[in-house]
Amino acid sequence: MEFLCYHRDRPGSPALRLELGEAHWAYMDGFASQLIARGPTLTPDGETATGSLHIVDLPDAAAARAFAFDEPNYQAGVYRDVLLRRWRNALGRTMWDFPAGSAEDSRYLVLGFGSGPAADLRVPERAKDLIAYGPLLSDDGTTWLGTALLTVAPHPDEACAVLTRDRYDAVEVHPWTFGGRR
Repeated sequence: MEFLCYHRDRPGSPALRLELGEAHWAYMDGFASQLIARGPTLTPDGETATGSLHIVDLPDAAAARAFAFDEPNYQAGVYRDVLLRRWRNALGRTMWDFPAGSAEDSRYLVLGFGSGPAADLRVPERAKDLIAYGPLLSDDGTTWLGTALLTVAPHPDEACAVLTRDRYDAVEVHPWTFGGRR
C-alpha cells in the first residue's frame, strides 16, 4: 500500500531540523527500498525547508502511522502537523525514474483536497512534467479525498493547472526539491 506523508515544519524549527539531519536520513535509510519520492518543501526563495514529503510503500496503515510518528524530527518537535493519506501511484514509477527536466523550471508539491465524486483519476496529458501523481484516499482506500502530485513547472499556477480546480475545496502548492543524502 502506498502512502503520502507530509510533515509540515513548526515555525522556528530550522536549527533543530539541521541538528537532526543525520538522524532523519539514517531513519529514512531504513525505508530506502520502499520510497517512491522524498524531499523537502521550501520557502518561495528555496532557502529554507518548510516541510518534509515522503511517498512510501508500506504493508498497512499501522506501518504508515509508525513511519510518520516514529520519525526523529517528529519525535523532537520539528514538525507542527502531519498529513498521512493512502495514495495510489498512477505513474507506476519513482522520482528516481524521472528525467531531470529543464533547469529553468521549478519543482512543486501540489495537494488538492476534495470531496464527492472522484476527479483527476487519469494521468493528465502533461505526464512528461509529472514526477509523481495519484489520488489521496481514505485509510481503507475506497474514498477519494483529493489528488497529490509532484511536478516540474515554470510557476506555481502552472503546477496546479493539471487539476480540475472546481472539484477541489482547497489546493496547496509548495516549492519542493528532490530529497535524500547530499
